[in-house]
This record gives sequence, structure tokens and C-alpha cells, in this order.
Amino acid sequence: MTALLEPAVEPDRDCPLCPRLVDLRETLRAQHPDWHNAPVGSFGDPDAWLAIVGLAPGMHGANRTGRPFTGDQSGPLFYDTLLKLGLAKGDYGATPDDGLAFDGVIIINAVRCLPPANKPTPEEVRTCRQFLEPALDALPNLKVVVALGQIAHQSAVKALGGKLPKCRFAHGAEHRVPRGTMLIDSYHPSRYNQNTGRITAEMFEGVFARAIELHNSSSLRA
Repeated sequence: MTALLEPAVEPDRDCPLCPRLVDLRETLRAQHPDWHNAPVGSFGDPDAWLAIVGLAPGMHGANRTGRPFTGDQSGPLFYDTLLKLGLAKGDYGATPDDGLAFDGVIIINAVRCLPPANKPTPEEVRTCRQFLEPALDALPNLKVVVALGQIAHQSAVKALGGKLPKCRFAHGAEHRVPRGTMLIDSYHPSRYNQNTGRITAEMFEGVFARAIELHNSSSLRA
């Protein structure tokens, strides 16, 4: 099942909250009127047990196509991993109409709009948390959260009611946060991290294999 969350927990297409991001959005709308160029909504199953918190849309990925991790160089590793582990169905074709679907998984970015140089400011991350918090709260079956990168980790911990001093980021680190949810950290599958070897297919797959293991364990069963 693949659907968007209710509009109440998603930003408006012309969200005005972050002036720097609005300026970039308007510039790109003029340059590329056929691109998405708007906040990127959550993508996946509203009954998900697993939420993946990303950083922000990439210029030629989600900002162009309107779907997280779609159309840029992080997409193949991201979606191939989910497909391999049975967390996604279909085929990744790098377009939002490729028919790819999720059952039990949803992707939510910590920052919904494209930031310059892929680097949101702390204020922009904090401002966009008003969308991340209700999006996670709207998942009645949520058991595990995977945070992709340190910024996503910090925003997810705060959105889930945890405390950062007790939840330090490290690849593969696990944290129990309020509501009985487990948070697992991963390095972001960005092109830079892949090219430098900071993240490999085996490392990335290991994080999601662990998420499945935790979900299936008796300690997380209702």
C-alpha cells in the first residue's frame, strides 16, 4: 500500500515558513517550471511499522520528481535495499510513476523543501519539525524509525520525545525513545558517502535487516 498522509500533517505547496528555502523554490520554479519545486510529502504506507526519516529533498531528486530518493544518485542504493529485503514492491524506475509501492514502510524528510547546497540551517530544521512530529504521531503501528544522517537523527529524536544527550548518533546505533519506539541510525546514502566508502550497500542493508529483526522480536510486539 502506498499513499500520502492526511493533508493536515503535510506542508502546503507554497509553504512560506522558511524565507531562504522559499527564495530558492521560486528561483527554481522560474528556471524549471516542469519540476516539482515544492515541499515533498511523505511517501509510503500510513499504517507503517517502519518510518524512514531522511534529511531533505535533493535538487535533481525529490525536488525535481516530487518523491523522496527518486531521480538522484542516492535512489538506487536506497530503493534497491528496500526491494531486496521485501520492504518495497515493484521496480525502481527513478520516476514517481514507476509503480514502486510500500507495505509497512513510510519515508518522511526532516526538512521538506530543498535547501541550498543540501544544507538546511538549524532554524529550518526546527521549523519543519512541526510537520515531522504529527507525521510520526499519525502512524498508529509505528515500531521502528531509521534516521538517515545526523541531522535527521537529531530531528527524529526530538520529534519522538527523546533526549539528545542520551541518544548520540552513530551508524548502527540503537535508541529506545518514548512510546516504545526504537530508533536506528544510519549514515545517509548520499553520492558523497557512497563514493568515499563511508556507507556501503552491506552497511545500509544491515541497518534495515536489523529494523526487521527488531520488529519481529517479542520486545516490540503489542
